[in-house]
Amino acid sequence: MEKINLLQKFDLINEQWSPKIVGELNGQQVKLAKLKGEFVWHHHEEEDEAFFVVKGSFRMEFRDKTVELNEGDMIVVPRGVEHKPVADEEVWVMLFEPAGTLNTGNVTNEKTKHDLETI
Repeated sequence: MEKINLLQKFDLINEQWSPKIVGELNGQQVKLAKLKGEFVWHHHEEEDEAFFVVKGSFRMEFRDKTVELNEGDMIVVPRGVEHKPVADEEVWVMLFEPAGTLNTGNVTNEKTKHDLETI
C-alpha cells in the first residue's frame, strides 16, 4: 500500500496511445495514457471502459454523437458501443477497465497493445 503520484507516472510515458498500468483492484486495472490524434473505431464486447481526463481535452466520437471531454471530466463507454477517441492536442487520461482489456477492442492493428507495462 503505497501512494501513487499520477503526475510523476505521466512523466514516465513517452509514447501516444500506449496505456501503462498504475494499479489493480477487484479484477480491474487503472491505466494511464497520453493521447494525441485519432484512434480507431472499435468496441469492447465484454468490457465497459471509463475515461477520466487528468490534463487537456479530447472528444469521444460515437456513431450518433460526439462528446467533448475537458480536464476533470469522465465518461463511461458501455460494452458493445462503438467509439473513437480524438485528441487535437496531447491529453492525459486515466482509464478504468477489466484486466486484459485490449486498447483496440475488436480491432487489431499497429496501435494494439497486448502486453502492458506497469509503471
